[in-house]
Amino acid sequence: MANELKQSDVEKEAAARASLRFVRDGNVVGLGTGSTAAYAVRFLGEQVRAGLQIHGIPTSVHTKELATSLGIPLTTLDEDQQIDVDIDGADEFDPQLHLIKGGGGALLREKIIASASRQVIIIADSSKQVAVLGKFPLPVEVIPFAQPLVAKRITALGATVKLRQDAKGNAFVTDEGHHILDCSFGQIPDPPALARKLSDMPGVVEHGLFIDLATVVLCAKGENVAELRRK
Repeated sequence: MANELKQSDVEKEAAARASLRFVRDGNVVGLGTGSTAAYAVRFLGEQVRAGLQIHGIPTSVHTKELATSLGIPLTTLDEDQQIDVDIDGADEFDPQLHLIKGGGGALLREKIIASASRQVIIIADSSKQVAVLGKFPLPVEVIPFAQPLVAKRITALGATVKLRQDAKGNAFVTDEGHHILDCSFGQIPDPPALARKLSDMPGVVEHGLFIDLATVVLCAKGENVAELRRK
């Protein structure tokens, strides 16, 4: 297990470092959330200290704290509604670059930032590449009031639904005050169709299917990084 973790970290670092070539002086940069995205934020912090002029928009409170500690100047959607490049991770991606995201709990802000970005650069280790989405449970963000009803309706679609909990065993609460249902569908043969069904459910705030948002996936295998585009 130690070797597997080490290899995964090597790949995350390689993919994150490769993403820096998409960032230019003067850019507004979306700063993703999660262990892989954190590498990119740290590398951007190094570049800022070396003179790179950027402003970041973080996708979570945790990323905001990390970016601030590294001296990355931050902005907000109040000031910048157009983002030049968004760098983020993924829990899974398929050959069409459809993604499952939200393992870190920031899927709502991550999708908002991705939707406002000219380029969305997804960085991933090799374990995230799949032929068909669905091995990773699909996160669905819901308002607490509607949680039982939404869980019932998603179960009716064939999923096993589990309320995400925090370390103390309480319901996990997102930065926007919502809960997350982790929904195990098994293989998802038609991600766009499922995405539409979930989006149409009252009480669903957002779901972790990112359809037609990724510009490029940088997937590391060992220290080599492949640049993948939609088929």
